[in-house]
Amino acid sequence: MLFRRNVKNLKATCATRQNIRGFTLVELLIVMVILGLLASLVAPKMFSKIGSSKQGTARTQMELLSTSLDMYRLDLGQYPSELAKLRTSDDPSWQGPYLPKDIPNDPWGNAYYYKFPGENGEFDLISYGSDGKEGGNDEATDISY
Repeated sequence: MLFRRNVKNLKATCATRQNIRGFTLVELLIVMVILGLLASLVAPKMFSKIGSSKQGTARTQMELLSTSLDMYRLDLGQYPSELAKLRTSDDPSWQGPYLPKDIPNDPWGNAYYYKFPGENGEFDLISYGSDGKEGGNDEATDISY
């Protein structure tokens, strides 16, 4: 008797499941349109953050280079004439390398501009931004240290 009740309940459950229908094509299209609209609103705000994060990365790398330049000056008495001397030098007072890895490019793939003696301080260290040229706005803004 108990077995027959369970079989009967099972048949009723299966019959109910067969009556359940899936989503229609129109309902799926509406959901896709809504998701597309949301993405078009959110994506520009997210992608605008990429430029500011690259500028922050450039500032951080420039601080690291500046610290390495200061250590070089403490050991040799003056700043190097070029950034490559932070990695290798023939000077007997040199105690480097002053950078653990090769000299990095800025986040846009351009080399940092270094000048000693500098016009704005003891040395100039500049990233010309996304365009790699002096001047510019937004992501192309020059970053100096």
